[in-house]
Amino acid sequence: MDKIDFQILSILQQDCTLSVGSVAEKVGLSVTPCWRRMQRLEDDGYIRKKVVLLDAQKLNVGVTVFVAIKTSGHNQAWFEKFQAAVMLLPEVVEFYRMSGDMDYLLRVVVPDIAGYDAVYKKLIKTADIFDVNSSFAMEQIKYTTALPLNFL
Repeated sequence: MDKIDFQILSILQQDCTLSVGSVAEKVGLSVTPCWRRMQRLEDDGYIRKKVVLLDAQKLNVGVTVFVAIKTSGHNQAWFEKFQAAVMLLPEVVEFYRMSGDMDYLLRVVVPDIAGYDAVYKKLIKTADIFDVNSSFAMEQIKYTTALPLNFL
């Protein structure tokens, strides 16, 4: 990884729809060497996938709920059952196993409280859950999908 690779990654994180020629121009390369670098970054796994970010408000899923889950069943069978159920819920857009006071954290997007209640009811049917703590985001202050590039 060199300075140009970092520049390419930074540019692509902002807009992956740019042509190779546009990226090449921005980083001061001709098209072919730029394309080779972009291909290498993808082959090496730095670029996992290219996606389109959608507007949650326009899609009527503008309510974000952070759901902290505690379980008393710390075993593989429980986890596999819970994971399978969560993976089937399109409203769950992020799913983490945590350290500390909670075992799992979900980020859920829904149209309203009733939409979350439907997700909640599905969750509690899936596996034995000790505690569920839901927090509704009042305002999104910062949101980015761009990762910091200064740690390599």
